[in-house]
Amino acid sequence: TTGRFSSIIKGKPHIPRRNPMGESKNGNFRVEFDRKLKIEFRGTQVTSDGGLVAIREMDEKLGLTELAEEYLQDKRYGKNIQHEMEGLLRQSLYSRLAGYEDTNDAEGLRNDPGMRAVIGPRALAKSAAGETTVGRFEKEILLEGNNLRNLEGISMRWAEKMDAVRGTKETILDIDSSESPVHGEQEGATYNGHFGMKCYHPLFLFNSHGDCLKAKLRPGNVHSADGWREFLEPVLRHYAGKGVSIKLRGDAAFATPELYELCEELGIDYAMRIKENEKLNKHVEEYAKRPVGRPGKKPIIKYISFQYRAGSWEKERRVVAKIEHHQGELFPRIGYIVTSLQGNKKSVVKFYNHRGTCEQWIKEGKYALNWTRLSCQGFRENEVRLNLFIMAYNLGNIFRTLALPETIKSWSLRTIQLKLIKLGGRLIKHARYYYLLLAETTINEQLWKGIIQKINKICPAPG
Repeated sequence: TTGRFSSIIKGKPHIPRRNPMGESKNGNFRVEFDRKLKIEFRGTQVTSDGGLVAIREMDEKLGLTELAEEYLQDKRYGKNIQHEMEGLLRQSLYSRLAGYEDTNDAEGLRNDPGMRAVIGPRALAKSAAGETTVGRFEKEILLEGNNLRNLEGISMRWAEKMDAVRGTKETILDIDSSESPVHGEQEGATYNGHFGMKCYHPLFLFNSHGDCLKAKLRPGNVHSADGWREFLEPVLRHYAGKGVSIKLRGDAAFATPELYELCEELGIDYAMRIKENEKLNKHVEEYAKRPVGRPGKKPIIKYISFQYRAGSWEKERRVVAKIEHHQGELFPRIGYIVTSLQGNKKSVVKFYNHRGTCEQWIKEGKYALNWTRLSCQGFRENEVRLNLFIMAYNLGNIFRTLALPETIKSWSLRTIQLKLIKLGGRLIKHARYYYLLLAETTINEQLWKGIIQKINKICPAPG
């Protein structure tokens, strides 16, 4: 005798064996703390990214990702092509916006109903692209012909569309560089002494709404302003040709006479920080003397404006200095800005100080989308990855600036990701339509209605 009867004969009570986590034969799971609670995995019915639907609605209204069919060349042929370029670009961008930064995440997302819904009808009815297809799209197709350059073209078209929607007549451009740490033997990654790490050193250009107009991946050991002309000049000429009033800001790394001359040629105002030197300090030495008496807790600030010509300059230019005397500090803090602006001294410094918003947008891209994850072996493959991250960031930023109701318009991109995109939902298929039931947490029906109303009021420009 065995089993239950052998236990009875031996005088021992029979204790049925339980599967780990209370797993039953029908695929349900139970937890020990509450045996009434059952768990079941329904991957094709439940999503954790239901909020992507709102962003996809705005995307459709503005005609953003549909530009893939116009700009990206597809050299694939045959009858077995299941995923078009438009859908593949959407999957790459929306997955990054939802926090899935690697191509191997596509294998789990291919059956996610939220991801399938935003990609297109074919994906909703069947499935999205898997890891192999997405990997081939990002690492092979986007490197063919002019596709990499055309990704930048799509970003500029997005910027043009946004300028038309916002009625932009003037804009402020911020140029800056940042570090992207690497943790392997990626091509072009080298040690940077300023950042104290092995990294890439990409260059970024933002407008005053936080859209990233352009990004360029560079080796880690180049100077901050390396390649600025070929990076910046086409954008400046584009806006100047359209008659848009432009102001340009940059830190001391971009303070070069060639950049000043280009801006003056195109009629563009600029404000650039320049490093202090003995000649500059002589212009302000009478104002830099320590005030008589004990300084108060509030710093004493003075603004000085004067004409100055460096040895490499062809002419004099205006320089504005800010001098700060702080309690407990023997010497003043002095900052210099070379500018073509004609406003008062304090307003010039205030204008330049707003350049900090550019650094904040770079931080959002790093921490919300993890755009520093450039983990491919090849340099060009990582260029593709950076451009896709920038486009995903722009998609989220456009949504933030155009679609959020008044009560939540101050949300950061990270907050949008956590509180709106990460909405749980269940997809129900009916005979003629699909029904997506969303969890009512931080986003309720009223807020969702406000978002859709804002999207419906957007008036995209013709074409």
